[in-house]
Amino acid sequence: MGSIDPAVASVLDTHPPNDYSDEDELLESLDDDPALDSFREQRLQQLHEEFNKAKHFRNQEHGNYTEINNEKALMDVVNTGADLCVVHFVKSDFHRCGIMNRHLEELAPLHFETRFLRINVENAPFLVTKLKVQVLPCVIAFKKGISVDRIIGFEGLGYTQDTFSTQDLERRLLQSGTLIRPKVNGHEVGSLQRNHNGSGSREPARKPDDDDDDWD
Repeated sequence: MGSIDPAVASVLDTHPPNDYSDEDELLESLDDDPALDSFREQRLQQLHEEFNKAKHFRNQEHGNYTEINNEKALMDVVNTGADLCVVHFVKSDFHRCGIMNRHLEELAPLHFETRFLRINVENAPFLVTKLKVQVLPCVIAFKKGISVDRIIGFEGLGYTQDTFSTQDLERRLLQSGTLIRPKVNGHEVGSLQRNHNGSGSREPARKPDDDDDDWD
């Protein structure tokens, strides 16, 4: 995906996709930019293209953090429904899963290019086994159906072992390429303190039947 002009990105990020009800209003926001120069027409064209793209994604259920209760439906979305997906394997009674949920709920409407999904592990026995999901929360990032990153518990997030912020999670997903550009600018769920030691809550071990972390 080509890079977006900083002025265009600023307008888009100031007006989240759920607020994209009036393209003329977005264009006026760009017209008000004092930094407009000889690239004005290119910027207006790019903003128009991004507006249409956002409307298309919104019609495809992007921009929401969606729970899916059927693992076949989840596989269909990841394999053919969206190029970029972030999937959270959860148990509703796990405290840390609730913490991760809040951060993903914050990211989903900002990063409308990516589908944000969750599924209860009890509804996904095949995928839990195939993807070797043993520690919760478990977040797996996919690009065109191929897993490119896995966050186990809270490992690799935050500046200390015990806390992380929405921006920390965004930064990690940006590194995997499942998010397009940084969009969290201080408007986030704050850093959250863990109540226990360790990186996550452990599910009973399951015997994997496949060494491949990707969905066929």
